Amino acid sequence: MTRAAHPPRWGDPRPGPLARVVARIRAAVGGRSRPERAGVPSLPVALRRGDLAVRYLAAERGVDHRRAGATALEAMERAIGARDWWPADIWGHRALWHFEQGELRLAATRAARRIGELRTAAGDPDSARRYYAEAISEARDIGAEREEGLAALGLGRAMLDLGEVTTARRLAQIALDLLERCAAPAGELAAARQLRGTEKLVGQEVR
Repeated sequence: MTRAAHPPRWGDPRPGPLARVVARIRAAVGGRSRPERAGVPSLPVALRRGDLAVRYLAAERGVDHRRAGATALEAMERAIGARDWWPADIWGHRALWHFEQGELRLAATRAARRIGELRTAAGDPDSARRYYAEAISEARDIGAEREEGLAALGLGRAMLDLGEVTTARRLAQIALDLLERCAAPAGELAAARQLRGTEKLVGQEVR
């Protein structure tokens, strides 16, 4: 999977348990302030076919960041559904870039979270952590509690995959608190409760 050389950095979180976890993760992955970002490279030839590619390229030429980002995100979701991780990652980063350029902060937060989710699903939870951390920080800044909760939940799953069970359960409780506060759908609450209940005993598998 292609990794971003300079992933976005969206500022420091406010104090609190979740902020401390995010700060620790940023230190572990070499976090720093958000850099200036140049334009995205040309879309790979292999991804230039199909209806979504045509729509995306038209929006890109017209400098319509909202439409380009939404189309790239749709292409990302389609690739995730097919478990085609490389195109999904390419499209996800393009969506994130366009949403940043268009100052569409909530959409950018969601795109960063989805990149974290796809990298976790693709077996790379280590690199997923930074995207979840970025989504958490940005969601907090704009007051998007549901997105903050979903990003905390995703980060918890990544930490569980990395063997950090205690941290995963702590993140699950934080996610549950946030999701309950904003009356999130029942499925999201159930997922947080399930992760919170994860246990790991010596000689046994995680359950």
